[in-house]
Amino acid sequence: MNILVTGAGGQLGQELHRVVDEQSSKHSYYFCDRGELDLTHASALEAFLEAHTIDLIINAAAYTAVDRAEDEPTQVDLVNHQAVATLARLAKLRNAFLIHISTDYVFSGEAHTPYAEDAPTSPLGVYGQTKRLGEQAIQTSGVRHQIYRTSWLYSAYGSNFVKTMCRLQQERSELNVVFDQIGSPTWARDLAHFLYIVVEQERLDVQGTFHYSNEGVCSWYDLAEAVRRLMKADCRIHPIHTSEYPTRAQRPAYAVLDKTKLKETFGIELPHWQTSLTSCITEIQSLTK
Repeated sequence: MNILVTGAGGQLGQELHRVVDEQSSKHSYYFCDRGELDLTHASALEAFLEAHTIDLIINAAAYTAVDRAEDEPTQVDLVNHQAVATLARLAKLRNAFLIHISTDYVFSGEAHTPYAEDAPTSPLGVYGQTKRLGEQAIQTSGVRHQIYRTSWLYSAYGSNFVKTMCRLQQERSELNVVFDQIGSPTWARDLAHFLYIVVEQERLDVQGTFHYSNEGVCSWYDLAEAVRRLMKADCRIHPIHTSEYPTRAQRPAYAVLDKTKLKETFGIELPHWQTSLTSCITEIQSLTK
């Protein structure tokens, strides 16, 4: 198969590129970031799919600046919704398969038990709303697809909470971190490896929406403390309420995803977030030496 990976410059895109480079894939991968292929330009996208005879698209591209999204709703919708609708339409025309990455932000965060794939969605802000519209565009297009919602994504690449904590805990003696938002951290390397296996084993007979995150749950405060222990940082972390740290966009208070469907469908075990965090911190430390 010829495979297009969009959002190649993002966390997941870079991790997937790394996984592919380390393996001996029988398929041909084309990794493109926005500079190489702007998904908001339908004619350019159509030309690329035709020129490279693309059979499968892995869409890891998204507008993910959650707070800034509140002030740029048109641009966010263009990337997270309209471009996704175009991808779905063009993929269907080519009979190509579409794998799309979505988010826990499609839920309100008002639940107290893990969200299943068919739980009612109710996004709190522009980012979540546009990601949900992107999902719906795929689901109604008729394209063969898999949608993977994930949560609290981090890696040694890009900008994310774990990397920010690593830096701030070296720079400051004290930090305030919210303790009343709960979720499951996800190492982008784990998700990338899972997607690679899905492609290599050609599990495209399966369609629908799935949830992927590492096992276990924690608060942002718990995650910050775990980073501190692994970094052996001399920084005191204070747990605070979300109300004490106001942001432009509202975050889901409870963002735990139920992965039962994914584990049963693909027959896999998922790493615990603490195990994966340890591996990622080791990598971050090696890159900063």
